[in-house]
Amino acid sequence: MELLEFFILAIFVNNIILTQYLGLCPFLGTSKEKGVAFGMSGAVIVVMLIVAIVTWCLQKYLLTPYELDYLQTIFFIVVIASVVQLLELFLRKVIPPLYKSLGIFLPLITTNCAVLGVAISAQRKEYDLETTIYFAIGMGLGFALALALMSGLRERLRIAHVPRSLEGTPVALLIGGIMALSFLALKGVVL
Repeated sequence: MELLEFFILAIFVNNIILTQYLGLCPFLGTSKEKGVAFGMSGAVIVVMLIVAIVTWCLQKYLLTPYELDYLQTIFFIVVIASVVQLLELFLRKVIPPLYKSLGIFLPLITTNCAVLGVAISAQRKEYDLETTIYFAIGMGLGFALALALMSGLRERLRIAHVPRSLEGTPVALLIGGIMALSFLALKGVVL
């Protein structure tokens, strides 16, 4: 598969949030402001990439050779938690404003099912290491795109008249649903 086609499929057609419905918590929680959304997107891309590489190596050199595949989810969660902890320490020391703006959402990357979903999907599809890296980057960029679109729309909603019963999460869910429909429509066009 050509690299550009692979990225288009990962970002648009198989978008981790809008077509696979993984990672909805940070999608709704950090999309209120563009700055926080971009910070979260960057953190998730970094975590996805590192986790994809480490879990690929873990699967290839430990779990499969020693027939420990049944422990895959537990091992992958430990890897994700470790990577997120290291990223949190890094951001606290190097970029304190981003660390403060992400707040509780940074440690919640540990439980972000999008990161675990990418790691497990790469193993299920039996990608080699290079393809796994491209897959993680593409899915991370798809996550970032969905988050950026949602944060832009939610910022515009602050100045729009929204019925009181739809303010906050309800209107965010409606917008997310409409966005998901538009991304699902790409499935028929590209494939």
